[in-house]
Amino acid sequence: MISVEEALNILDNQVVNLPSVETINVSKGLGRVLSETIISPISLPSFRQSSMDGYALNVFDSFEYKLVGESKAGDQCLIKLHPGEAVRILTGAHVPDSAQAIVIQEHVQVNGKIITIESIPKEGSFIRKVGEEVKKGDSTLNKGFLLNEASLGFITSLGLQKIKVYSLLKVSILITGNELVPIGEKIGTGKIYESNSVVIQSALYKKGIKDIRVFVVKDTLKDTIQSIINAFETSNLVLISGGISVGDYDFVKVALDKIGVKKIFYKVKQRPGKPLFFGEIDNKFIFALPGNPASTLNCFYVYVSQFLSKLMGDTNYSLLRLRAPLKNSFSKVEGRAVFLKAIYKNYQVFILEHQQSSKMISFAHANCLVYFNEGSINLEDGALVDVLLLR
Repeated sequence: MISVEEALNILDNQVVNLPSVETINVSKGLGRVLSETIISPISLPSFRQSSMDGYALNVFDSFEYKLVGESKAGDQCLIKLHPGEAVRILTGAHVPDSAQAIVIQEHVQVNGKIITIESIPKEGSFIRKVGEEVKKGDSTLNKGFLLNEASLGFITSLGLQKIKVYSLLKVSILITGNELVPIGEKIGTGKIYESNSVVIQSALYKKGIKDIRVFVVKDTLKDTIQSIINAFETSNLVLISGGISVGDYDFVKVALDKIGVKKIFYKVKQRPGKPLFFGEIDNKFIFALPGNPASTLNCFYVYVSQFLSKLMGDTNYSLLRLRAPLKNSFSKVEGRAVFLKAIYKNYQVFILEHQQSSKMISFAHANCLVYFNEGSINLEDGALVDVLLLR
């Protein structure tokens, strides 16, 4: 059994093969990962640009200027200003080469074709220089960058229509447990509705992964072996829910051994999610997750999600950690590390009730996990704790 930090270090240092590369439209790039660095084909801005509504001046030793024209967004202003002349200019408009500064309209009095300014402006005031944001040929977004709405807008502003990204992963989910009943069927004594496939699929969708296969596995060694083999044939990553503990009908670990999956680690000193397995075969990877719903989701957030990002080529794949004061007291005496469902709000964190691994209601409300390392802890409200943000 290994510690949480040891497990995370192993995943961080695991060598993986990056996916193949494909070219897509920028508009389809949300959540994808760049496979090459974006080199700017133009400068931004590509012309001298006004950052405010006002008046562009050919600065003269005077507070009065003669209006000789207008420059609005979308126009090329070819007016040549002489000393003491000005043009009305709007935000985003082209600034004439002969203008040295802009005075914002709040600081100007207008009387027909004559304007009066309050003070002589500094050279370059409210003028965006060519290439002020990026210059032609600059490296902008690096290989391995996870694209969001802002970065897609930036790429579009460079005039690019196509980008090269890593192909999406293919993931298989194996659900074990004879006690599980599909939604829509009548539930009897001793049975529970199967929910982990919905939990894991939804978490994968959130990561941008859509190519998902779900296998429902009978609690027999033969069926478990065959289902794992079938899953590996079509997937980059296999996720198994349940069957990894040491019960009489937990066949996953035995099946993995018989197939020849290399164990990288098995069992982590944590609650929930102690019986977590991570392994590899033929450059494909597998996580066997505990069957209890909260344990499954906890292990997905802490371990699987980050490793998925790495497989996708994302170079910045760690959970966002911060320190925040507790809003309620907490104590524990057991030696294992714990992850507790909590709500982070107004720079404080509140630990929720219903922390048992079989209960999902607290996860439904949580937006973070509070992490306590191994050992006994007795903390009063206001104590600083480690928080892992989930949203």
